[in-house]
Amino acid sequence: KTKGMKLGGVSIYLYVSLQGGVDNEVTLTAYVTIALLEIPLPVTLSVVRNALFCLETAANQQENHVYTKALLAYAFALAGNREKRKALLDSLEKEAVRKDGSVHWQRPGKEPEADLPYYRSRAPSAEVEMTAYVLLAHLTSQPAPAQEELSFASLIAKWISSQQNPNGGFSSTQ
Repeated sequence: KTKGMKLGGVSIYLYVSLQGGVDNEVTLTAYVTIALLEIPLPVTLSVVRNALFCLETAANQQENHVYTKALLAYAFALAGNREKRKALLDSLEKEAVRKDGSVHWQRPGKEPEADLPYYRSRAPSAEVEMTAYVLLAHLTSQPAPAQEELSFASLIAKWISSQQNPNGGFSSTQ
């Protein structure tokens, strides 16, 4: 299934499965905005400015899915909006799963993993992706992240590295 939008006169389509299963315009707009900012296009460019305005409106008015919050935090980090980045990261920290000296995020309503001896299942790709976006949001900061933030980021990186398969890859292609 694809989801489309028009941004700056350009039609953009993205497979919903690449949106962590979250099927809404906010998530799609965040993906596109991140791509534009990673080029990097300046935040003063009208298409980027308009996209960021839409994301700010969505971040202020809605109760967003944890996956969407992760994308928004990274988009605002790239845009240099420290206030929005911090507010989203603070919200995400309250939803974090802390286990075995690591930190990650999972989709709401997911059953907790069973603790089976000698068996470690890997998380679904959406959870690897959203946790990676939170890590990127933590590390994308001007000025550079503080030591406390780097320490928290290392706990996130620990969980992500535990999700690698035997070939060094991940379940996600993102």
